[in-house]
Amino acid sequence: MSKCSPEIPNMRWVYRGRLGVSIALSMTNSLAAVHLAARMAIAVGGGVLASSAMISADEIRPSGTNTYQKVTGDGAEEDRKHWDKLYSSRNYIFGKEPARFIEEHIDLLPPGRGLDLAMGEGRNAVYLAKKGFQVDGVDISEVALKKAKRLARENRVSIHTLSADLASYLINPESYTVILNIDYLQRNLIPQIKRGLRKKGVVVFENLTEDQLKNAGGKNLRRDALLRKGELREFFKDFEILVYREVNDGKFAKASLIARKP
Repeated sequence: MSKCSPEIPNMRWVYRGRLGVSIALSMTNSLAAVHLAARMAIAVGGGVLASSAMISADEIRPSGTNTYQKVTGDGAEEDRKHWDKLYSSRNYIFGKEPARFIEEHIDLLPPGRGLDLAMGEGRNAVYLAKKGFQVDGVDISEVALKKAKRLARENRVSIHTLSADLASYLINPESYTVILNIDYLQRNLIPQIKRGLRKKGVVVFENLTEDQLKNAGGKNLRRDALLRKGELREFFKDFEILVYREVNDGKFAKASLIARKP
């Protein structure tokens, strides 16, 4: 399951039918790198964002009966094929550096065992491993997991990868000191995140908000794929909120949270 890195500039949005498609182009050494924005599958009203440079929206033919299936295609196996194709680029489409929000607040994360949900190519999981965490990373794409393993080897660390569809994945209760949920929104996963954290464990959560609809690049996004104002804070109102912000810089509107389990 793929994710985005909102700090990367020059994003433009294309909308085809039910599918929000995002292409972000950044220049590195005069080479254009295709950057995937975010796939956000939601329990009620799912949304998927994919890179049309590698896989077109027309290739996904929804046939499932619930919202998640209608958005993502014909069940987990079909979904996995699409995301494997998406990640088949030799380049790391998200880059190799962690999300800025994690870097900014790494000192707030208690050492121990971490879980990266919708890990993608592993940039955030590898960053935690470099900081001494034991890390599990979950993603539906085997291709993404292999790239994450390769990135870990490049950095001389190890991560444990799990191939699973988060629509049906169960987080082991009270198993993690840190759980990352970056640019992925599945509302019915929130109770599992809470149960999966140990006492005093911390969740790091960041996702686009409805304010993105006001930005030039987000006018055609599915509203139900975006956090509502204050919604992320409400999700974790029973936790100790360490960091919370909602910002819109005109390009990206994001809600970011770090919260500690009591």
